[in-house]
Amino acid sequence: MPSLTLPGPGGTLAPYTVKNAPLPRPAGTPQFNRIAFAAAHVVVDPLAENCPWVDSAVDWDKTIEFREYLWDLGFGVAEAMDTAQRGMGLDWAGAQELIRRSLAAAKPRKGLVACGAGTDHLAPENAKSLDDVIRAYEEQFAFIEGLGGRIILMASRALARIATGPDDYVKVYDRLLRQVKEPVVIHWLGDMFDPALKGYWGSTDDYAAMDTCLTVLEAHASKIDGIKISLLSKEKEIAMRRRLPKGVRMYTGDDFNYAELIAGDDHGYSDALLGIFDAIAPAASAGLAELAAGNLASFNAILEPTVPLSRHIFQAPTRFYKTGVVFLAYLNGLQDHFLMLGGQQSGRSVQHFAELFRLADTARVLRDPDLATERMRRVLAVAGIV
Repeated sequence: MPSLTLPGPGGTLAPYTVKNAPLPRPAGTPQFNRIAFAAAHVVVDPLAENCPWVDSAVDWDKTIEFREYLWDLGFGVAEAMDTAQRGMGLDWAGAQELIRRSLAAAKPRKGLVACGAGTDHLAPENAKSLDDVIRAYEEQFAFIEGLGGRIILMASRALARIATGPDDYVKVYDRLLRQVKEPVVIHWLGDMFDPALKGYWGSTDDYAAMDTCLTVLEAHASKIDGIKISLLSKEKEIAMRRRLPKGVRMYTGDDFNYAELIAGDDHGYSDALLGIFDAIAPAASAGLAELAAGNLASFNAILEPTVPLSRHIFQAPTRFYKTGVVFLAYLNGLQDHFLMLGGQQSGRSVQHFAELFRLADTARVLRDPDLATERMRRVLAVAGIV
C-alpha cells in the first residue's frame, strides 16, 4: 500500500501507510429500500479568467458527470442545494443553469432529481413584506415546475430576517403549499449550516420550532412528500419523525448520525437526503444495498466507519463542509483539481485535510489509494510539506 508523510497534532510530521483496500464497485445499479438523495457539489472551471472570490465559473460537463456517477450508484440527486454552494458561491442564475442541465441529463437514464427552490435572488435586506418573500419563492417554483422538476422547498434567509414570529412562517408556507403541482420536500436547515437562518420557524428553541413546522405539515400533508431536517441531533429527528402525519417521510439530514437513523427503530426509520453521500457514495450505496437485502449487520459494518469521516467533514464551522466534500472528490479522481466557487478550498486547514485522508482510508472510500496518495502529496507540497 502507498505511503506518505502527513502532519499530525502540534505540527508534527509522521509517515502514514494506507491500510485499507477500497470497497468493491457494484456490477449494476444497486436497489435500495430507502429513498436516498445525495446532495451534489459543483465542479469549478479551473481555467476561467475571473476573480474566484466574486465570480462563478462552473465546469458544466464535469458537474454533470458527477451526477451520472451518483445515479449509477443508485442515488437520486438533490440539486442546487447548499452542497452545491447555493447562496455561498452559486447564485440563482447559476442554479437555474445547473437545474436545467441536471434535469436534461436525468431524463434518458430516468435518474431521480429534486431541485432546491428558495428566495436567494431576493437580497434579505430588500424583502419588505411577506408578500415579497412569497413572490420570490413563486418565481423559483415556476422555473423548476416549468421544466417538469420536483421541488425541495428550501429555507429562506429573507423570511428569517423579516418574520416576526411563528404565524408568519405558517402564512408563507400555507400560501406556497396550496399552489405546488406535486408534493414537495421541505428543508429545515439549522443555523450551524447557515447562521442567517437562526430562529427559523419563529423560535430559537428547536422543539418549539418543530411544533410550528408540524402545524404546516399537518395542514398540507397531501402536498408534502417529506421533511428534511439538518439539525445534527438524532434525538430531535426521532422526536419529529414519530409525530409526522401519515404519508409524510422523514429525510435525514443528520450528517453525524445518519447510519442509525436510516436503519431505524421499532417506531420507524428515516429516508435520506445527505451532503455526505456525495463524499461517501460507494460506501453508502453498498450499505443501502445490504440493508435492502435484509443484512443489517453488513449495513452497519459498511456505514459505521464512514461516520467519523462525516463528523470530521461537518465539524464546526459546519458551513465549510463543502470544502471536505470537494477535496475527497479530487482525491478520488472524480475531478482534476481542488478549486471551489468563492475560493472556498481555503475553508479548511492542511491538518484538517490530513485527518480527512486518514479517516477516508478507514472508511474505505479512497477509490484508488495510489492516486489519492499522489494527490494528497501535491496538496501537502503547496503547504511546504514535501
